[in-house]
Amino acid sequence: MAPMTAAGEEMHALVERLYPLCRSITGDGVRATLEIVGEYLPLQVHEVPTGTQVLDWTVPQEWNIRDAYIADATGRRVVDFAASSLHVLGYSVPVSATMPLTELRAHLHTLPDHPAWVPYRTSYYQPEWGFCLAQDTLDALPDGEYEVCVDSTLADGHLTYAEHVVPGQVADEVIVSCHTCHPSLANDNLAGIAVATFLARTLAERTPYYTYRFLFAPGTIGAITWLARNAERVDRVKHGLVLACAGDPGRLTYKQSRRGDAEIDRVLRHVLAASERPHHIAEFTPYGYDERQFCSPGFDLGVGSLSRTPYAGYPEYHTSADNPDFVSPEAMADTLALCGEAFAVLDRNRRYVNLSPYGEPQLGRRGLYDSLGGRSDAKQAQMAMLWVLSLSDGEHSLLDVAERSGLPFDTVAAAADALRGAELIKA
Repeated sequence: MAPMTAAGEEMHALVERLYPLCRSITGDGVRATLEIVGEYLPLQVHEVPTGTQVLDWTVPQEWNIRDAYIADATGRRVVDFAASSLHVLGYSVPVSATMPLTELRAHLHTLPDHPAWVPYRTSYYQPEWGFCLAQDTLDALPDGEYEVCVDSTLADGHLTYAEHVVPGQVADEVIVSCHTCHPSLANDNLAGIAVATFLARTLAERTPYYTYRFLFAPGTIGAITWLARNAERVDRVKHGLVLACAGDPGRLTYKQSRRGDAEIDRVLRHVLAASERPHHIAEFTPYGYDERQFCSPGFDLGVGSLSRTPYAGYPEYHTSADNPDFVSPEAMADTLALCGEAFAVLDRNRRYVNLSPYGEPQLGRRGLYDSLGGRSDAKQAQMAMLWVLSLSDGEHSLLDVAERSGLPFDTVAAAADALRGAELIKA
């Protein structure tokens, strides 16, 4: 089995393992998720107490749930949290009552356009309780009295997030972020967690130039908490990528940073085009995933977002149809491969200075032409050397060279390595 194919199967197995857990923005489901990810990567887990001020937000109370159901007059559970964590409105306050269906309906959420699917709904910051169920199930319920139980707790506790760092040659960092707050939703965002986990393992197998910091945190409040706790060192973050919806069958989509011309934007545009994969480049909007927190004007970090079909762009989004069958090993492997290709470019994209800038240096007597002997792309490699020499003025990067010359980035980077070895350029 090819390495990337094997990784795809392993990532899918991780998605299946995480799928039953009830996650939210806080609570034991997040901790259980991080404990499993911790079997693949060493994690530094952070617990931030309820009430902590984080930028303009406050860490909320912690939510945990043991059981929840709606039972008919015979005691049969017609809606059961044990069958799926989606059945309960996220952050539901405790309730134990008996009420008629006419009263209960105000607390029920369905998808009439997809009557067999269960929706995902939350009420994080407004005290509420509710259940999510299939419209078909609701339509089959007779009028009468129903027992309603939500056995949950909302109490002072902690917000939990984790980091994994792949050390680089420099302290400058690349942030890779994924959200851990969604319950049983495979593409959004268990596939993102799986790809991030295996990307970290892949990067650890080489010695990257940048230091890569992987952030596993609940959406919105998690990124805000991390930024608040790292405000004094956030200037180390030179690039970033938010991973989400990483396993569906759609084409790859890259959403650019707020800047639009950040280096990560240029790298993703180049790599996607060069790979000839079906893809879409989307402009930044202040809605979506945590790129909007990293790109907020006070921080203005160069952070984009990579997904396949973007959020809300597929019918299964935020429903029970976003299950492990909806994501594939092949799609996750492709997302992982694209990330690896992009970070390989990012890691090698330097600006150089020509040390022999007056006229063209004699490459033959330095053995640089001889080193091309037998290469099928000898002419291309020779042109890459000439282009690198021409644009090594301290202002142009290797990506600039590749884009202007139309040559593959790998060929340009190899030419730069040869010229640096001959002491004709320096970083």
